[in-house]
Amino acid sequence: MKKSLSSLLVLLVAVLAIAPSAAEYVADRRMTPMDVFELEYAADPQIAPDGGYVAYVRNYMDVMTDRRRTDVWLVHTDGGKHWPVTDSGDAGSPRWSPDGKRLLYVSSDDGSSQLYSRDMETGRSTRLTRLTEGPGGIRWSPDGRSIAFTMRVPARAEPFVTLPSAPEGAEWAEAARVIRSMTYRRDGSGYVEPGHRHLFVMPADGGTPRQLTSGEFNHDGTPSWTPDAEHLVFSANRHENFEHEPSNSEIYEVALADGKIRALTERFGPDRDPVVSPDGKRIAYLGYDDRYQGYQVMRLYVMNRDGSGARAVTEALDRSVRSPVWSRDGKGLYFRYDDRGTSHVGYVEPGGKAKPLVAGMGGTSIGRPYAGGSFSVSDDGSIAFNTVSGTRPGDVAVLLKGKDEPKTLTRLNEDLFGHKELATVEEIVFDSSHDGRSIQGWIAKPPGFDPQRKYPLILEIHGGPFANYGPRFAAEVQLFAAAGYVVVYINPRGSTSYGQEFGNLIHHNYPGEDYDDLMSGIDAVLAQGYVDPERMFVTGGSGGGVLTAWIVGKTDRFRAAVVAKPVINWYSFVLTADLPGFFYKYWFPGLPWDHTEHYMKRSPLSLAGNVETPTMLLTGEADYRTPMSESEQYYQALKLMRVDTALVRIPDASHGITARPSNLISKVAHILKWFEMYDRE
Repeated sequence: MKKSLSSLLVLLVAVLAIAPSAAEYVADRRMTPMDVFELEYAADPQIAPDGGYVAYVRNYMDVMTDRRRTDVWLVHTDGGKHWPVTDSGDAGSPRWSPDGKRLLYVSSDDGSSQLYSRDMETGRSTRLTRLTEGPGGIRWSPDGRSIAFTMRVPARAEPFVTLPSAPEGAEWAEAARVIRSMTYRRDGSGYVEPGHRHLFVMPADGGTPRQLTSGEFNHDGTPSWTPDAEHLVFSANRHENFEHEPSNSEIYEVALADGKIRALTERFGPDRDPVVSPDGKRIAYLGYDDRYQGYQVMRLYVMNRDGSGARAVTEALDRSVRSPVWSRDGKGLYFRYDDRGTSHVGYVEPGGKAKPLVAGMGGTSIGRPYAGGSFSVSDDGSIAFNTVSGTRPGDVAVLLKGKDEPKTLTRLNEDLFGHKELATVEEIVFDSSHDGRSIQGWIAKPPGFDPQRKYPLILEIHGGPFANYGPRFAAEVQLFAAAGYVVVYINPRGSTSYGQEFGNLIHHNYPGEDYDDLMSGIDAVLAQGYVDPERMFVTGGSGGGVLTAWIVGKTDRFRAAVVAKPVINWYSFVLTADLPGFFYKYWFPGLPWDHTEHYMKRSPLSLAGNVETPTMLLTGEADYRTPMSESEQYYQALKLMRVDTALVRIPDASHGITARPSNLISKVAHILKWFEMYDRE
């Protein structure tokens, strides 16, 4: 025993000799940039019909390939058993068969996206398809015999000109790309190749998929089966003017017997996401009467099976709803909605009042605290959803039938954050200086926060502009706070989750009084006494980049700014962005050459002559939503005005920038470095 004790003491001395110092322990207790590669989060939770298990997509980061990877996992609803279904690193879209005996999913472990079926009794997975394109919108038939899905069907493009052939062994330039469609590129996927997405059906045991739709239209979304499995109901924009009216979709049905398609709606506006009731007599769907407003509340409708008798069932809610799901008994509908920066699962019976069931859904937007998340419902009404907090990304949670409180089933980041101190997130509500309107925001305080100290501040502004932030985990916010900043983020007018009137306060008026909301929020935080008013900084991306550029053109109260992926000139934006048929008529009163003064009045470029604040521009080089040319205009303008500026170009990055983990780290590092250069006490 004495010999053993002596050995232990020697070992302890050796460990202490190589242990990190107290200061290093403190640093390790905060989130670090490399922690981004250790993040995990749950998405797409699908509860089994009997409520026993939840299948979900587990997202994680691969530090060697700098990519987000995904696998399908299962967790028992009692929180006990928890194990992987796949280990390919590229699997998702789990979907239970109606009897719960099989689990369908998509995997790309052989280099192409294919459908697989797992037998829950044996645990064996079988490949069902040999598809040439990736499947989406997957749905089992009610009898479990068939599977419907959507898939892109390539089209052969005839050459525009005939060129002479190159001599054998010659290396000529690539052929010219001839573009003739209005929407010719999409952010995140690049130039649009010829072809359209169509609806397919195949036997559940495998076999040849049969194409049900055709034509030069895209059939996106998830179809819904009729109970007799003889028809599929789906949404699409099959109008001849679909390029000029991109939001005008309808609900259709297609007969499996002969492929005949019939329209069930006809109003002007989006009609989408149909779900057939269990008895087949009604169809629930989402939509609104399009008035070309910037923000329009998406309502839940129910109509008869033949398309007659349509009526809104969430008219009184005044919140946009998503993802309708019929209850098993057909008496009501579950749906998702956002209210005051928090995502909920709600329930409504036609003719009744909508009520919330669970709150705090989300956790799939890792970079910034945006809304997100999804849910599913078992036959008995138990709900699975991904839950989020200010200090943890998405985990799997369930609200079991008959229970009052949800139960969290996973703790995917406890190994990473359980021993660390993260920024705390607290709500702040204040009145706007413009009209006294109540505005909501949040403050992330640095780890080890001391209210007696004076901290530097970062105002971080959300994009959209029709979107919302909330008390949700955000790696960028946590990293800013770990660097010692108080981080403030606000939902100014125009933000979603506060109703249609609040959202449309910026209709044809953006940027506008949202500037006053943001400045009032800063004043409210300053009044709390722990922020140094001489050490304040501002940043934001997309719509937040617009507002950041607007702010430095209106005030010099911030020491430095980082304008990320902005719109600087609305005139050039509507002619170069990837949605040419949308922005000019929804965000502006008309075409730019007919309303030049209005466009320029709202462009941050018009205020470039006022800017004195050192301002960095940061944009992805493959951004087709707010193209690099917008940032280049502002960079050149600030250079001409002799304002200290820098242009940061993220190679191969689209509008989101942070799709690759290292880009998220790089974005934060550049912002912090720029602020550090001007942070002098």
